[in-house]
Amino acid sequence: MKRISVKRLQAVANSVLVALGTPKDLARIVADSLVEANLVGHDSHGVMRLMQYADMVKRGQVKPAERNEVAALNRASAQIDGKWGWGQPAAQHAASLAIEMAREYGTAAVTVSNCNHVGRLGEYVEMIAREGLIGLAFCNSSPIVAPYGGRTRLLGTNPMACAVPRANGADPVMIDFATSGTAEGKLRVAREKGEPIAPGLILDKAGAPSQDPAAFYDGGVLLPFGGHKGYGLAVMMDLIGGALSGMAPASSPNYGGGNGTLLIALQILHFGTGDVFASYVEDLCANLKNAPTAPGFDEVLVPGEPEWRTRVQRTAEGVELPEATWIKIRELAGEL
Repeated sequence: MKRISVKRLQAVANSVLVALGTPKDLARIVADSLVEANLVGHDSHGVMRLMQYADMVKRGQVKPAERNEVAALNRASAQIDGKWGWGQPAAQHAASLAIEMAREYGTAAVTVSNCNHVGRLGEYVEMIAREGLIGLAFCNSSPIVAPYGGRTRLLGTNPMACAVPRANGADPVMIDFATSGTAEGKLRVAREKGEPIAPGLILDKAGAPSQDPAAFYDGGVLLPFGGHKGYGLAVMMDLIGGALSGMAPASSPNYGGGNGTLLIALQILHFGTGDVFASYVEDLCANLKNAPTAPGFDEVLVPGEPEWRTRVQRTAEGVELPEATWIKIRELAGEL
């Protein structure tokens, strides 16, 4: 493992993105988003994505200089056209617009179309929650997951995220997870480290269970989490994120890659609960933290707490990357 300071990671990621033809302001948004994923412990969505992103630019999937714009606006609903530029600036724009509209109307929903990889979905619901609103996000992605009972690639990892604000500026309560047993990027991390993965996550190209992450990249498939339950959620993400945004479900011939995304913001005060809601949030968090622990556990964590603790630690100590990943990033920087 290689430990790199946050500033160095940001500088390297930024310079790579600029060298790929990204305007400086957009490069900063994408670089900060990647490094932030590393900071909260989701290395699968961190700077290791730079090699994939460079390939996407070379293939013409990402148009690095394109800027997103509002394509439709109807009171409390809107659509952002990502123009096939970087997904992170488009998703940030959608979150900002949802916050603005929800403050006026109480609720707001914004879809993002023609959108490449948005990175860590939790980034955008966290952004909404830190403004005092409830944030929800749904998106679809490229088909690499088998349906429940199947063994071919028909669904994406199709993540969902939700964040609820807390009182006095405390870190929000947050969930952010793929509807597959693991995010595809976590297979990349395991492959880079040369480590096996847990059982039940993938099938190889013959349809047999495997714990070798390389088997996935050799034509295998990811499996939904929780059997039929994760499968059902994945289908809904394909419809709510992919179809509603106009990006299409991942198995459709009209699907062009990327993330069909829906962001929702809820202004708590408009529901008439206000301080009551805040007190319920704090009471529940206190009950969770004070719960007796099961054997093998030192404490009960509130959803989101692992990310916030990791952010504090890695901001101070730097981010550990597999040596192989750091070598590839340096080689890419050298190429560019």
